[in-house]
Amino acid sequence: MLTLLFRLKQNHTHIPHTTTSYLWCSTFNFCSQSCLTPDTDTITRIINDHPFPDQPLHPTLLRHLPPPTISTSLVENVLGRLFASHSNGLKALEFFNFTLHHSQSPPSHVSFEMTLHILTRMRYFDKAWMLLQETARTHPSLITLKAMSIMLSKIAKYQSFEDTLDGFRRMEEDVFVGREFGTDEFNVLLKAFCSQRQMKEARSVFGKMVSRFSPDTKSMNILLLGFKESGDVTSVELFYHEMVKRGFSPDNVTYNIRIDTYCKKGRFGDGLRLLEEMERRKFVPTIETITTLIHGAGIVQNAGKARQLFNEIPSRNLVVDTGVYNALITALLRSKDIESALSLMDEMIEKRVELDGVTYHTMFLGLMRSTGIEGVSELYQKMAQRNFVPQTRTVVMLMKYFCQNFRLDLSLSLWNYLVEKGYCPHAHALDLLITGLCSRGQVHEAFECSKQMLERGRHMSAASFLMLERFLLQSGDIDKLKELDQMIKNLLSVLPPSKGHATGSSNLKVKV
Repeated sequence: MLTLLFRLKQNHTHIPHTTTSYLWCSTFNFCSQSCLTPDTDTITRIINDHPFPDQPLHPTLLRHLPPPTISTSLVENVLGRLFASHSNGLKALEFFNFTLHHSQSPPSHVSFEMTLHILTRMRYFDKAWMLLQETARTHPSLITLKAMSIMLSKIAKYQSFEDTLDGFRRMEEDVFVGREFGTDEFNVLLKAFCSQRQMKEARSVFGKMVSRFSPDTKSMNILLLGFKESGDVTSVELFYHEMVKRGFSPDNVTYNIRIDTYCKKGRFGDGLRLLEEMERRKFVPTIETITTLIHGAGIVQNAGKARQLFNEIPSRNLVVDTGVYNALITALLRSKDIESALSLMDEMIEKRVELDGVTYHTMFLGLMRSTGIEGVSELYQKMAQRNFVPQTRTVVMLMKYFCQNFRLDLSLSLWNYLVEKGYCPHAHALDLLITGLCSRGQVHEAFECSKQMLERGRHMSAASFLMLERFLLQSGDIDKLKELDQMIKNLLSVLPPSKGHATGSSNLKVKV
């Protein structure tokens, strides 16, 4: 048994999956599965803390994540954390591949889509195409229209119009092999352009391909949504009439898009008019419809109407959710009613309605404008006590606010909280923290935070590195500068920088 375990550590890929699982169970005498089940925080932290690219992640995962303990929900939760914290995409890919080969549970399309999203967001398109093609061969059930949408949308965002069309062709020929593309796939291509507000390109594709693919109401709604995102009410209404003229009947989604267009432009009355028209035509308003109108009431600072719409929800046989609470909180804050907004948060907790990233971001913004640092600090402490990790935009906003208010203790507290929860804070948060720390002589803390970022396989910005370099040179900490320089160069060997990333020190050539 010991010999087998030794060989397993040396070359685990040669041990069959079933044998590997047996070895874990028999060797450690698992009397209770619950005592071994790893939690999301721990595994995420192990992945983010693992030195990159000095050592492969696979052996570490095998040591801390025995195959019998790998569940579908755990894999999805960990990848969700890695996605939310902008973690290194190559680590996420290695984790996904590890679970693919060692899990006793079938892989989920959610995990696959999350991994693909992480890779494409970091512009690792070659890796993403390899993952798509390999998965299509080994686990074809994981290849979904959502995966296709993720890929094409990111190509449309970061590459050219021609690249996006070529991506659509590759999907048809190399990924969805043997599948005849139809309206659903055509809608994915339209969405790729519309989601990036590339309406000229979307109309061009529609005109060129409409003879091959028969558009449906969903196709029209995708285009309508694209015009809405561009913020042009006239374009939305013109296309709506074109849609009707082409013989397509509007549905709930169509009305929701038009209502949202007017509400975002402060034309709340027109939004209410469309609600009445919607109901006259026997379309039942959804919770999204009411949420949109509450937002619209908030934009025109009509908190009374927002509250009325909220109170009418039960009579419409709809269920109040986090989104509609967030809309009402926003409306109350726009009317400078901070106490009612805070009470609404308490009501959400009492009724067990989830507080999400939007809830916290909205409340932090309101507190910054009203109670100031005391209120923000109090809510931050409560958020941490609830073990909630905010979205990246909230992290950056809080980091900036804490630094501007000379509360570097809170800035460092937030940074350490994120790291302890297994997150890799965004480079923008590091930029703000380094500026604040260096300006107040806390160069060692700035150095340690920079190391943590680089150790996790994420680039730091050139601006932050130059600032830290200057302070380290002034204090004579050449060894620390050498250490950072070497870490950056190691990372560059496997992770080419984008514009604005640090590439190392030029001063060391003179100083050494």
